[in-house]
Amino acid sequence: MIRRRAKSIFRNNDENKDLGFGSRVVQQSHERFLNRDGTYNVSRTGLPFFRSLNIYHYLLTISWGAFFLLLVGFYFGVNILFGFGYFLCGPEALHGSQAMTAGSRLLEDFFFSVQTLATIGYGGLSPTGLSANMLVTIQALIGGLGFALATGLVFARFSRPSAKIIFSEKAIIAPYRTMTAFEFRIVNANSNELVDVYATVSLSRLEEHHGKRVRRFYGLTLERDQVRFFPLHWVIVHPIDKNSPLNGITLDELEKSDAEFLVLIAATDDTSSQTVHARSSYKHNELLWGAKFSDMFTSGSGEMGIDVRKLNKVEPASLEP
Repeated sequence: MIRRRAKSIFRNNDENKDLGFGSRVVQQSHERFLNRDGTYNVSRTGLPFFRSLNIYHYLLTISWGAFFLLLVGFYFGVNILFGFGYFLCGPEALHGSQAMTAGSRLLEDFFFSVQTLATIGYGGLSPTGLSANMLVTIQALIGGLGFALATGLVFARFSRPSAKIIFSEKAIIAPYRTMTAFEFRIVNANSNELVDVYATVSLSRLEEHHGKRVRRFYGLTLERDQVRFFPLHWVIVHPIDKNSPLNGITLDELEKSDAEFLVLIAATDDTSSQTVHARSSYKHNELLWGAKFSDMFTSGSGEMGIDVRKLNKVEPASLEP
């Protein structure tokens, strides 16, 4: 009974260390779990297209350049569509038209569509007949809703907080006090301030268990897992002591075990008072052995600062005590 209970506790502890990837994924996947930009290497299929489609999320998360290209494309696409509709209504559809050829009519109808969509109304052209007036009615509705949605999306994108945290390109095994430590450093790329910044680091690696290679997850104890203020940079340190899963391990062993260090940063955006997150990971081949980070601090006129260009700069360091 006691042995069965102990096995149950051990199994539950393993499940709690899974981090949410699922046992099948962690055992069968040969890719990194977290990309450097924080995205997951897991795909979901089987949902119908319209159930899996989330236009709002897509429009919030694409780049500003792609967002404005979509807005411009939608604006011109709607006007071209309605302009062609006015053209199909015939030459008498617009009162005040001076077009003499089909090409000039198309151009005139397009610009009338622009005036209708934007509710400009210069007065030179006006719709006549049922078909033209029905098109104006539909376009006025689409224009009002479209501009309202575009305004809301622009506001949501501006007001949406995000943690633009830059991670060092490499993690290092560096001398630390009387031992060594696993280290990487981060810096805030936004001009806003982050407060109550928390860091969580886990090690994922393959191990032999009852003759099979299984993947285990280990939470790494950090020298400091929280800073109240984050005005400069933060070197996140896991001391490799006798209780560390990295104790006595070599770079070759990390490579053979397909080791990956998973990093989660959570902070409070001081401007919006909302929680923001950043994720990244370091594979065994992104680990420098026997190095230390170069100094990033600058000073001038009595003011302390950092040079972000030196975030990835390292120097050789001896690991001998």
